[in-house]
Amino acid sequence: MKDISSTPPPGFKVTAEHAQPPQPAIIPSRALLGQSNVITIEHEGMRYTLRATRNGKLILTK
Repeated sequence: MKDISSTPPPGFKVTAEHAQPPQPAIIPSRALLGQSNVITIEHEGMRYTLRATRNGKLILTK
């Protein structure tokens, strides 16, 4: 069966109105955390702490 979800119909022109938005970057948590389980992120003058728990969850706090 042909996948039609990504194929526009004949004569259809893709315009900015129909274009797909860019996909967000995927960054593995280990690339951010490295050997540590905690990092500080500065965003718009505020500092946030990103922490990996023992259960594999991520917690972001102000």
